Amino acid sequence: MTKSVNEQEWRAQAGVEGFAYEPNTDAERRLVRKIDLRIVPTVWVLYTLSYLDRANIGNAKVGGLEEHLNLTSNQYSVVLLLFFVSYVLFEIPANMILTRVRPSIFLSVLCFLWGGVAACMAAINSWQALAVVRFCLGIIEAGFAPGVAFYLSSWYKRHELAKRYSIYYTATAVSGAFSGLLAGLITDHLKTARGIEGWRWLFLIEGVGSCFVALFTWMILPDWPATTKWLTPEERSIAIQRLKHDGIGGVSANGAAEPSHRESLKLALADWRTWFLVVMYMLATGSQTIQYFIPTLVGQMGYTGISQQYMTIPIYMVALVSILTFCFVSDFRKERGNYVSLTSFIAGISFIIVVSVNNDHVKYAFLCFAVGGVYATCPLTLLWVSSVIDHPAEKRAVAIALVNGLGNSASIYGSFLWPSTDAPRYVQGFATTTAFVLALCIMAQVFKFLMKKYPAEGLNAEEEPRQDEKQSDIASV
Repeated sequence: MTKSVNEQEWRAQAGVEGFAYEPNTDAERRLVRKIDLRIVPTVWVLYTLSYLDRANIGNAKVGGLEEHLNLTSNQYSVVLLLFFVSYVLFEIPANMILTRVRPSIFLSVLCFLWGGVAACMAAINSWQALAVVRFCLGIIEAGFAPGVAFYLSSWYKRHELAKRYSIYYTATAVSGAFSGLLAGLITDHLKTARGIEGWRWLFLIEGVGSCFVALFTWMILPDWPATTKWLTPEERSIAIQRLKHDGIGGVSANGAAEPSHRESLKLALADWRTWFLVVMYMLATGSQTIQYFIPTLVGQMGYTGISQQYMTIPIYMVALVSILTFCFVSDFRKERGNYVSLTSFIAGISFIIVVSVNNDHVKYAFLCFAVGGVYATCPLTLLWVSSVIDHPAEKRAVAIALVNGLGNSASIYGSFLWPSTDAPRYVQGFATTTAFVLALCIMAQVFKFLMKKYPAEGLNAEEEPRQDEKQSDIASV
């Protein structure tokens, strides 16, 4: 294949003209370890903070917020809804911006801003003010999750991605567990400290913590493979060529050949795979809205006070193990579809058992399995986007944001699935969530079939792939 002019120019400027990429060399393994140490722990910390600041409202609700604001079930649902409205609206513009700026700065600035906004929730005195602050929080956080998904797909090959993304995604489970522990300690020990309610301290401490961490993360994260200055010219060339060899389009060094935002949007909107994955991810995230009601559901099983906060921890620990197990195996087996179906099926059966039995211990055990299945399904579904929509990079960025954004729109109506009037069984919430995950189970197999029947033209389509590459491409679905 003839190299593009931009690639030839960059290679000449970098002093690596004539460098021939060979996969799976010691140099490549050293590069992967080097970027692993920089990227994976840092985005994990950022995502943990993001979820703490986003999901701590559930802990604050049972820690005194509901009583202090006289918050009704519908008002609480509106507060949750408005976060997702702004979150959905601003995801695509944010990812478009990300393709043109330094990701190390972009992601760190987002963290600093959402920490400041989250801390402002400590000052609210009405549910309307809380709703406005949550709407603003959604605007800021909108760029992070799809941004990281695109960012990771710009550094890692298809079957390196799920392992790294799963470690990153465990932040949702860890933050959920840590949020319960931290909320229990803060709301109990800082209750009325300096005349401030415990739930206000919760918002304040976690928000300021995010701002503090953001002051350092920009110094750790790399930018794009072609523009990261602390990589050697050879390492930059390997980083670029390994993705191209895997059929993944990257962000170019000079931007001359990049499609415009309008062109990228048109490409993503015209691809049928985008819309199929949107529906699948809507089902996954719609079922995940249960996370905002876990403390309430645990309370219906006989746990109260601090124990109600602490008993949310095992649920998130099961979710953590589930995420790591299924995503690592998915990468090892080079398979997405069957594992999306398996995890969603486990979640569906577990939800049915939770709503059917009367024993609180059995309910709690299968709630753990259900949440674990849902939490594993979401990253596996989202990662499918970068596997099947691999180039150009700008189209991939828009597609990821579109799938993540419209997928999260399910959370808008999902926040109304668990009204307090349905207590203690919450049949409506469990029935709808069960339908979501079982539909996802079926759709994953349909999508896998369609991808084999109508494969997309790859980045290296004019080159004759080796036999092992053909098998890998098939296995990726």
